[in-house]
Amino acid sequence: MYFCGPTVYNYVHVGNARPFVVSMVAKRYFESLGYRVTLVENITDIDDRIIQKGIAEGRPASAVAAEFAQAYRDDTDRLGLGRPDIEPLATEHVADIIALIESLVKRSHAYQAGSDVYFNVASYPAYGRLSKQQVGEMRHGARIDVEEKKADPLDFALWKGAKSGEPAWDSPWGPGRPGWHIECSAMSLKYLGAGFDIHGGGRDLIFPHHENEIAQAEGALGQPFVRFWMHNGMLNLTEVKMSKSLGNILTLRDVLDKYRPEALIAAFLGSHYRSPLEFSAELLAETEQQVDRLRNVFRELADAAVGTGSEGGAADIGAPL
Repeated sequence: MYFCGPTVYNYVHVGNARPFVVSMVAKRYFESLGYRVTLVENITDIDDRIIQKGIAEGRPASAVAAEFAQAYRDDTDRLGLGRPDIEPLATEHVADIIALIESLVKRSHAYQAGSDVYFNVASYPAYGRLSKQQVGEMRHGARIDVEEKKADPLDFALWKGAKSGEPAWDSPWGPGRPGWHIECSAMSLKYLGAGFDIHGGGRDLIFPHHENEIAQAEGALGQPFVRFWMHNGMLNLTEVKMSKSLGNILTLRDVLDKYRPEALIAAFLGSHYRSPLEFSAELLAETEQQVDRLRNVFRELADAAVGTGSEGGAADIGAPL
């Protein structure tokens, strides 16, 4: 399984925790059925927002990413669900990304324009399949920014030429850095191979991120990328999606300072993972009570087991409580 992790330019909000919980619980469930599961969950540590924050604060983008990547690990550790098997950083896989772009160029699915490299959407007829959109409709109203040299408004960047003051790596197209979408394609294929079982993330990633991942991977390999997709619903505050760009966020660390992690997990698992979730203090107060009731049940089971002289089994249930 591969789940898209956070872009680390700030503390993760509680909405970012939902795909993390979904992925870790899914891993445990499949393992309980006897499957051997490898869960890969990336950390995007090079991105426009990271660079912009570094410039605003007068420090390297790498320092911003390192600080908030560790904060993300610390905050999600508090959930008590363990860690994914592999948590790759985009900056540690630039060579894999370049190799994937080279394959796309060789197969005429990508082209160089100035110091940038773009994916040629017209070369991939299945584009739009995941998001159930027609290319013609997507193209209507789309435009090319002045600084872009791409041939089609729908084409997207695989490699961005270096700009002054930005991190850069050497490549066949000159110094630059990867585009966001190609990072996940390269890292998932490196660790899981083509045709792996499950790819997940928030519903907001269906388009363009996951649509572009499919096009890149299948364009480069000529075979199916993923068997199944899992997209969790968004967390809403007053019926509006929680996001950093809207400024209506609750950080995960703030929520865990006020509520037990079990209550947050119970809130996430109390509805279908694909459904949007109205998030509120009332919801967490309710799940706190649910957790208390479950703890009481386990204590009673443990006490009953001790009273009847049972060994192991049920008596162990109450041990952590």
